[in-house]
Amino acid sequence: MQNRKGTGGLLLAGLAAFAYYKYSKLSSAEKETLVGDLKAKGQKLYDEYVPEKYKSFFSKNTGNTSGSATSGTASANSHFGEGNAYSS
Repeated sequence: MQNRKGTGGLLLAGLAAFAYYKYSKLSSAEKETLVGDLKAKGQKLYDEYVPEKYKSFFSKNTGNTSGSATSGTASANSHFGEGNAYSS
């Protein structure tokens, strides 16, 4: 009964392995449906529970590039000249 701390981690690893196994057995259409549903649910949670001040802070269309997702690309372009070729 002393080693109960490691049991939760082992259970979590087993659940993750089982979920990966089930996902790998899905067809590509089922995978697309699953991912689409998860994205829709995530967007719904984001819209309902994230305060407006944080939504505007994380918005990509703010015009201010400091701290935004595009500032790294702009920095790569200015320093190396070919940052867009390596962006995904």
